Amino acid sequence: MFSQEQWGQLLANFIEEGRELIRQAESALLALDDGEQDPDLINGLFRAVHTLKGSAGLFSLDEFVAFAHHQENLIMRVRDSSAVLSREQISVLLQGLDILSGELERLASGDEPTELTKCFSEQFACLQASVDEYISEPPAILESEPAKIDRECYSNAAASWHISLRFDSSLFEYGFDPASFIRYLGKIGEVVHLQVIHQHLPMWRDFQAESCYLGLELDLVTDATKEDIEEVFEFIRELSTLRILPPDSQLQDYLQLMMSLPEEQELLGEILIASGLLTANELEAGLAKQNSNPEVGKLGEVLVNEGVVPAEAVAQALIKQQVNREKKHSDSSFIKVSASKLDELINLVGELVIAAAGGEMLARSKADSEMLASVSAINRHVEQIRESALRLRMVEIGETFLRFQRLVRDAGQELGKSIALKIEGAETELDKSVVERISEPLTHLVRNALDHGLETPDERVAKGKPAQGTLTLNAYHESGSIVIEVQDDGRGLDAERIRQKAFQKGLISADTVLDDNAAYQLIFEPGFSTAEAVSNLSGRGVGMDVVRRNVEALRGSIELDSQPGQGCCIRIRLPLTLAIIDGFLVNVGNTPLVIPLDMVTECLDAAGISSQHKYSYRELRGHPLPVINLRHHFSINGPTSKRENIVVVSHGRQQLGLIVDQLLGEQQIVIKPLGQLFTQLKDISGSSILGSGQVALILDIPGMLQHVHEMSVPAQCGLG
Repeated sequence: MFSQEQWGQLLANFIEEGRELIRQAESALLALDDGEQDPDLINGLFRAVHTLKGSAGLFSLDEFVAFAHHQENLIMRVRDSSAVLSREQISVLLQGLDILSGELERLASGDEPTELTKCFSEQFACLQASVDEYISEPPAILESEPAKIDRECYSNAAASWHISLRFDSSLFEYGFDPASFIRYLGKIGEVVHLQVIHQHLPMWRDFQAESCYLGLELDLVTDATKEDIEEVFEFIRELSTLRILPPDSQLQDYLQLMMSLPEEQELLGEILIASGLLTANELEAGLAKQNSNPEVGKLGEVLVNEGVVPAEAVAQALIKQQVNREKKHSDSSFIKVSASKLDELINLVGELVIAAAGGEMLARSKADSEMLASVSAINRHVEQIRESALRLRMVEIGETFLRFQRLVRDAGQELGKSIALKIEGAETELDKSVVERISEPLTHLVRNALDHGLETPDERVAKGKPAQGTLTLNAYHESGSIVIEVQDDGRGLDAERIRQKAFQKGLISADTVLDDNAAYQLIFEPGFSTAEAVSNLSGRGVGMDVVRRNVEALRGSIELDSQPGQGCCIRIRLPLTLAIIDGFLVNVGNTPLVIPLDMVTECLDAAGISSQHKYSYRELRGHPLPVINLRHHFSINGPTSKRENIVVVSHGRQQLGLIVDQLLGEQQIVIKPLGQLFTQLKDISGSSILGSGQVALILDIPGMLQHVHEMSVPAQCGLG
């Protein structure tokens, strides 16, 4: 018996696995919706739903299992008939996945499962009818007759049914005996060939006596119908995977069966046996001939030359063999690690960084060269450990981008727009915690682009554009940050309309003069919206300000470029990680401050700039550089330095100079979040503990640049 803690962990694993399986099924459906006719998509869709159903059965989620089983049956019928799912059928299947996803989230939140019987009948009755109608349609006339399997070539029977059967591991728990089904088949026909599939048998240490690990491949000679054969397995329909191929089956049917098998055999003969194309005796004979005469070639060549199996079957088996080998190698190369364990590792590495910095300060204070050399070596290793630990939390942003396929599809149907989603830079990596927190802002930006940005097909054609609009999601690295772009080729922003709306809402006065870029920034004001009506996607005026606030909470910034009639691009800049950074340590008075090193451009002498002014300008290579005196900006007391310095920082296309007293150099900084009491503190993004035990505040460079930008706008703007 499992303990409560063990059972809770199993349930958590099921929920996490279920979410991934639903994402896989949804991706397959969306690919089919885009017109891809790859049989692997249908097979992958079927496997995802089947696995989800089987896992739910372990937790006695009967309604969940029944609902998933109905979906599974429909997908299997489409697969077996080689039909193509229509857009309407895909929509209903997607709705079913939404229902299953909702149930998973109910389980995750600790709520009781809901009764899905009503949804079961309402959601899929129409799909059942449409699938039945589609499958019953006569097949298209082919130019040539497909190849058929002559069972006389592959078994001792002249005409036999081939049955492929895989039992669920819980079969014994329900009191069923696999041998009893074989005996019953003997009553309706003659089992002329039987092959036990035992590749799933574990090592003896992992063997569970109450679990079933077997599968069967058999040939049955009978006058019974397919329905009669299916009735034999009626009681274990939900505890098995059953495929029945009639005597007149085409070669393609067997090849599809081969690719859908769950086993991962690496031997050619085993793959052919498991798919019903070869018997054990035929394999033994082929191997004997190969061993007796090495010149006859490889096993596949022997089987083809002897007329035992078609050449197409051997070619497909070789493909299956390669797929199995690659999957086995991939599975052995990765292990699952809980995100909480990675977070704990990062925290410990952070403490190690602080301790190493303290050791270095102690060594310098004692002027001990041997100790300094030892500490320096430790610091190098700590830095390597830090970089390795942070890489463990790096994930590709492509998975986040792919989740918007469903949103784009549904929004296009709702709005009557034809929209293509283009994804670039999917392989770009960033910290997992950043990915999780950026998903919601991205969702809002995508919804806005779909609703406000892209025109209807008629509008686009009238403007000389393609009827189909394009939404592009792009990610790339730039200057130690990650940049995420949401770009559309729609109507762009209307600066004049934004000014009018801002005036109506009292954000600006009637005599305010704003250029287009300044006008665009008004969309980030709370409650601002240019939508004429509220839709399911946007128009409520409670979005863009939240987007900016969430991005800034991640120590990022948001930029906006727009060309009227050509489209709009919203650009988000984010740090690669939120845990540990390389910082540039400075001193103002006796107060240490940290500047993110990736934003530091250069350091200058502050001679010629009055230290009495909070804000000033300096010429830097022919361009004005705004300068902030940090002592006055933060009202810092303490001794002044005879020689002040300017640290030039940049973020995006903006630059800023910061006047400080001392430059203390580079240092690894462990970021500590500010408490609730300090959440409203301006121009500070976090804190850190130095090796000396002092607390150093981390400057919010994007926030300071925004502050300088607002100061440059004329006071009459009325932005407050």
